[in-house]
Amino acid sequence: MYSPLEQFEIVSILPFSTSTFDFSITNSAIYLWIAFGIITFFCSSILRRTMYIPGAWQAFLEDLYTFIMDLINQNCGPKGQQYFPFLFVLFTFLLVCNLLGMVPYSFTVTSHIVITLTLSLSIWIGVTLIGLQRHGTHFFHLFVPSGCPAALLPALVVIEIMSYIVRAFSLAVRLFANMMSGHTLLKIMAGFSFQIFAIGGIAGIIGAGIPVILVFLITGLELGIACLQAYVFTILSIMYLNDAINLH
Repeated sequence: MYSPLEQFEIVSILPFSTSTFDFSITNSAIYLWIAFGIITFFCSSILRRTMYIPGAWQAFLEDLYTFIMDLINQNCGPKGQQYFPFLFVLFTFLLVCNLLGMVPYSFTVTSHIVITLTLSLSIWIGVTLIGLQRHGTHFFHLFVPSGCPAALLPALVVIEIMSYIVRAFSLAVRLFANMMSGHTLLKIMAGFSFQIFAIGGIAGIIGAGIPVILVFLITGLELGIACLQAYVFTILSIMYLNDAINLH
């Protein structure tokens, strides 16, 4: 039976497994490599031909550089600039993966919780280690609200610790859920339009027009969401980094 969730199925392209481990190359891995290749080719080709008067692509890359640097300075301060390379790669990687998933018959790697959770857990662990390295045991003051009455302190500390732990999962679920739900809706509307058109006649053509228009509108919305979710994931990562560096 047709299912709009078939587009998220991970398929082995080059199967290779042992009795214990599976090293098969899947469609998810291939699109991860494609995204990495696009970023590498795009950046390297521009940086090899930099000019004092930048062209369109060089200007775009410089604007992207400035955009990420401004996010770091505004939300994390000068101390966060040393983490710019990671945050720049994170944003561009998520942006390319999200936009790559908008290509018809492609695969959206960020629609899988295993990808987004791996990223968010890595960031959460890294941010925690940075906080412990910089502040030692003083880092745990992050879980103690200032000016809190002594009677409420134990409960509030537990709440702060739980909210800190939930960060790793909420960051992953937000990206995964937005990408998966949007692509599922697109698939449903496109299939609905095709089924109406298959009826034939003027009624089928006219009836299929409404879902087609909705598909175009939703596609435009999904393009905006693809960019927005890359921004949200990056800005939240910067804010978590700010907590670890400045204990705010």
